[in-house]
Amino acid sequence: MQSFLRILTLLISLAICTPVIAAPLIVAKEAALPPAAGVLATRGISRGPSVKMASPEPDVAVSSPLDFKVIFEARGGDKIDPSSVKVIYMKSPFVDLTPRLKNAISANGIDFPKAEVPPGSHTIRITVKDTEGRETNSVQTLVVNK
Repeated sequence: MQSFLRILTLLISLAICTPVIAAPLIVAKEAALPPAAGVLATRGISRGPSVKMASPEPDVAVSSPLDFKVIFEARGGDKIDPSSVKVIYMKSPFVDLTPRLKNAISANGIDFPKAEVPPGSHTIRITVKDTEGRETNSVQTLVVNK
């Protein structure tokens, strides 16, 4: 039992002391794809959840790695359905970033620290639904310094 506790203590110590390593959100090969064609329009007033980019600030140039943080807020007492969240990089063809963010998505939003993003302007569409099926699409632009 004591050896088990020692091993557990060691593993917890390593987990606490291990720095967060940067992970790719967008890779250079994807950034080189042509932009998606068409208009990136979203609806006006919606009863769907609110989607707010907390970090980085939209359309403000930042350096990579960056903390990619989005906040979801349900309306009218409903709850966010985390399994409904889709994050699409608006390129041709579309690049689904959702699998890369799977562990960062919760009912509160997306929290993906130390995201590696190549220099340039990157348009991302975030789709989320509440438990009543009301959907919101939000288009955000990440601007990364060269």
